[in-house]
Amino acid sequence: MSEDDLDDLRAELSDYAAPQKQGGRTAREERIIAGFEEIQRFVDDHSRVPQYGDDCDIFERLYAVRLDRIRAQADCRTLLEPLDHQGLLTASEVNSSDDTLSDDELLAELGGLKGAAESVTTLRHVRSGAEKRAAEDVAARTACADFDRFAPLFRQVQADLEAGLRSARPFELKSEIETGRFFIVGGQKAYVAEKGEEFTNANGQREARLRVIFDNGTESNLLMRSLQRALNDDRAGRRISDPEAGPLFAGVRAEGDVPSGIVYVLRSKSDHPVVAQNRDLIHKIGVTTESVERRVAGANLQPTFLMASVEVVASYTLYHIHRNKLEALIHRVFASARLEIEIPDRFGRLVAPEEWFLVPLFVIDEAVERIKDGTITNYIYDPSLARLERLA
Repeated sequence: MSEDDLDDLRAELSDYAAPQKQGGRTAREERIIAGFEEIQRFVDDHSRVPQYGDDCDIFERLYAVRLDRIRAQADCRTLLEPLDHQGLLTASEVNSSDDTLSDDELLAELGGLKGAAESVTTLRHVRSGAEKRAAEDVAARTACADFDRFAPLFRQVQADLEAGLRSARPFELKSEIETGRFFIVGGQKAYVAEKGEEFTNANGQREARLRVIFDNGTESNLLMRSLQRALNDDRAGRRISDPEAGPLFAGVRAEGDVPSGIVYVLRSKSDHPVVAQNRDLIHKIGVTTESVERRVAGANLQPTFLMASVEVVASYTLYHIHRNKLEALIHRVFASARLEIEIPDRFGRLVAPEEWFLVPLFVIDEAVERIKDGTITNYIYDPSLARLERLA
């Protein structure tokens, strides 16, 4: 930053230091009027007087200093009263703060001005308090030692978003931050893994300590209000909705709906060692709009059927069904039990079918019943217990 730049900024602030009344309107008076008009434009744009708070950018804080100095000097008030249509000079609201910046501190924060002719409001690199806090939050994150527990959750959330079972919605201040909720902040997915006991902070607000896991394998011990503030400061901040099926069944046909559909469950007759050892447990779960017999015709030639004949062990007819959403929902529920297997196709290329699961038939029966009554979105399959478990 050059000495000329510093001189210009010092002159801007020192205009309010000592009166130099001369005949006519002096250069100083013109500068005072121009500076006051900037404050007026700020008030018009923001419907409030400029403040000193850490949340405010450097320009607002500069306007706050300028307004206080104008109010403190009788000659400035006399000069500007005819222009004060907003009542800024007589307002009872006073910009006071324990962290009021001196001229030198303001100049330090304004360091790096590219040229004296450039308007101070075009400084692009000066960070606001919100940006500084965001940087501090990132710096405070640590590696998540048990991220392997959470990685499947992030993968499933992404799959739900792509399938339309979840949506990313603008975050609102009143939105509740609870355990098990997902958000997008700073371009990363964030999962509230733990929430401590609530308490009332010094401002009388409800507060709690959170353990927040991020999809890049880091975590942070945040206050609930800190996460709330970060989401509101981030224009791209989003709340990821809970999974929802609808409309799976609808009285009125919508785009993508079909008159009816069939959920089918198959067992493979493959001689692959993994399949042979777990034949009664491994099932393919799919949805079709044609007959099941037609769907499985030529199964021994299709990698999706493990290049082997199949046995139809169950089928369920459902009406007014949205096929793609239903398949995505079923696969989300049983994602933790997906069969990891590769089968060579007719050309010897390895293919990894995605609709086979290590799930007992009675659990699939229960899942279909919960699809029918609309409660399935509240459940997920726990392979360690071999049952559907209600989501927290």
